[in-house]
Amino acid sequence: MKIALPTRENLIDSHFGHCEYYTVFTVNDDSKEIVNQEIIASPAGCGCKSNIATTLSEMGVNLLLAGNMGEGAVNVLNRAGIEVVRGCTGDVKEVALSWLAGSVLDSGEMCHAHDEGHECQH
Repeated sequence: MKIALPTRENLIDSHFGHCEYYTVFTVNDDSKEIVNQEIIASPAGCGCKSNIATTLSEMGVNLLLAGNMGEGAVNVLNRAGIEVVRGCTGDVKEVALSWLAGSVLDSGEMCHAHDEGHECQH
């Protein structure tokens, strides 16, 4: 299994479409341990309009742990076969380990602002 996390300075980036890069952890399905870590450059432009969903899917990513994102991005990722869990914050490795331990749930929150440079409105 592979888990992707939108990242800025080794922390979950709260705005998926404008993250610095993606951290991808490979997890051993039997032991639930992280066995590899990769960094994937963030494409230019908004996350839901870029090729990031396809790129991550082709790498074998099937889960994205994120801070927040719009419904369009969630839909694009879901269509690429990637489950999305929103509401994550903190160090990317700690978040991934917490999810593996079963202590991370989807917040269900969507980012409603979509214009570049605007923060999410809830």
